[in-house]
Amino acid sequence: MKDKDFTGMPKELQPWEGFNRDSKLIKISVDKRRYGKLVTVIDGIDPKTENINDIAKTLKKKAASGGTVKDGRSIELQGDHRDVMKKELESMGFKVQMA
Repeated sequence: MKDKDFTGMPKELQPWEGFNRDSKLIKISVDKRRYGKLVTVIDGIDPKTENINDIAKTLKKKAASGGTVKDGRSIELQGDHRDVMKKELESMGFKVQMA
């Protein structure tokens, strides 16, 4: 998306130029669902600047579990994977906060 120029503005004035991965805060939390099942929820990834589906695919492989992207904004993984997700997201360059 960063290479596309659909605004007609010069590249140095495009709105996403000043943002990078470490300027946003990603929140990782665990939610208890039906029948006592745990779900790791990752919020804060901006779908306008990042391909959230590719990030979810990478995280699912790293955790060796199933998961989905909800509402195009949050990632849900089956099970409690807070520590693994924190390490993986930090290695991708995100700033992570555990909830």
